[in-house]
Amino acid sequence: MKEARLDLTPLRQAITSLQEGITLIDDTQWYNAQPTTVQRTLMAGVIQNFEFVYEISIKMLRRQLELEAASPEEVDHSHFRDLLRTAGEKGLIQDVAAWFHYRTMRNITSHTYNQEKAREVFQGTRAFIHDARHLLEQLDARNR
Repeated sequence: MKEARLDLTPLRQAITSLQEGITLIDDTQWYNAQPTTVQRTLMAGVIQNFEFVYEISIKMLRRQLELEAASPEEVDHSHFRDLLRTAGEKGLIQDVAAWFHYRTMRNITSHTYNQEKAREVFQGTRAFIHDARHLLEQLDARNR
């Protein structure tokens, strides 16, 4: 029987899209030359990409833990915090507390839109993209 493997293509593509948005905004000379409406739209796009990458990351993380678990049902019934702790123990993520923070960021963006909060979340995407890439590297190594 063939060993189950994760298709990481959606995560890889989503991370690339998020990085492209961050790179555009980080080009301050270009970004500042854009009309305010374009700036806000780009910022909103990066935040939406963050939400998407975060959601896919958690799904892939959960699926990988299910593949490695003696009992996949245990993973299915795990509370979110326990899921992240287990992922940290297994080396899928480096900083469990950071992933707790990313969940808070995700909740902020999904419940309200406020320009100041949007900027805060955008600032957090720089650390998040690094951690999402690390997760992808770990998943890649386990799904070859």
